[in-house]
Amino acid sequence: MAWNTPGSDNSGSGRGRPPRRRPGGNGIDDVLDRLRGLFGGQGGGGGGGVGRWVLLVLALWLAFNSFLLVNEQQRAVVLRFGQFARILQPGPHFKLPWPFETAIKINATEIKTFGTNVPVLTSDENIVQVEINVQYRVSDPQKYVFGSRDANAMLQQAALSTVREQVGRSTLDTVLGARNALAVSAREQLQNSLDAYRTGLVVTELNLPNARPPEEVKPAFDDVNSAQQDKDRLISEAEAYAAQVVPEARGQAARVRTVAEGYRDASVSRAEGDADRFSLLVDQYKDAPEVTRKRLWLETVQEVLSGNRKVVGGDSRQLIYVPMDGATDGSARSSGSTNTSSAPLLTPEMLSPDTSTIAPSPSRTERTPRPAGRPEVNR
Repeated sequence: MAWNTPGSDNSGSGRGRPPRRRPGGNGIDDVLDRLRGLFGGQGGGGGGGVGRWVLLVLALWLAFNSFLLVNEQQRAVVLRFGQFARILQPGPHFKLPWPFETAIKINATEIKTFGTNVPVLTSDENIVQVEINVQYRVSDPQKYVFGSRDANAMLQQAALSTVREQVGRSTLDTVLGARNALAVSAREQLQNSLDAYRTGLVVTELNLPNARPPEEVKPAFDDVNSAQQDKDRLISEAEAYAAQVVPEARGQAARVRTVAEGYRDASVSRAEGDADRFSLLVDQYKDAPEVTRKRLWLETVQEVLSGNRKVVGGDSRQLIYVPMDGATDGSARSSGSTNTSSAPLLTPEMLSPDTSTIAPSPSRTERTPRPAGRPEVNR
């Protein structure tokens, strides 16, 4: 009953009447007094105030239990009465309160790592210590939660089994020197196993960074590795040399081919020019035989005289010096008389245009002697 209702007891404990305003109170005190009046007044402790507090707590619990905030790195799996309902993406969401719906947050972007060393028996019956490094993350939150009992433990066991199988099919030399191909095949097989086991995991990287032989035979294997490295180095040097020599050889071959083609074209052109010149010369000879014969003779004499030095004798007769085979200019200049006597002399009569061939030179005894006192003049 309200405090101002007729018939009410205004002198009671104060329950159901507005709070009295304190003298000199501020606005905060007024608000507090109103709240106290709303939830049972000033210490009345009635049942209506307790119920209001219970309703307030229940409302707050429902609000906080129904609101769900999923981070960017997370995915939330919502269960309704224990059964999968949906997957919540990053952002704010509302769901039914417990016990109707529950949410399980999973970090779907975190890259997890698993690494260990395991002894493996190769196909050629050698034991080798293989180091395994696996990186993975959650790809399907539903399968990660419900697909297997423990997806992480399942991945570890599957990784060990896969590496043992791949290494067991290979020889020791392959494991020590060509682990990249083994790692690729092991990653594919491991991913197939995880998909078959419904783990909801995806393998981002699988490496076999190290493989060590037993300590008893480690020096011998070190020698083998050193020899393998030397082999690879020599192969690289040979390939580099081939890459340098082959282009040079091809360029030289192209140059020789180009020079040969140029020589062929020049020879053909020269031969065609000579043929055309002889054809024109034949036509001219047919029109004027004597003139053509004399002109040819004069051109021939001019060509011969331009390539040989001339010697003038004592009797003012012009003689032509024809060098012998093997004679040099230095020997010709060393002794004029000796060269003149040993070389044949041709007179103008020998080069008559009427003769078809050059007349033989006179013998040494038939030559005209040079008068005394006139030295030989070289032009």
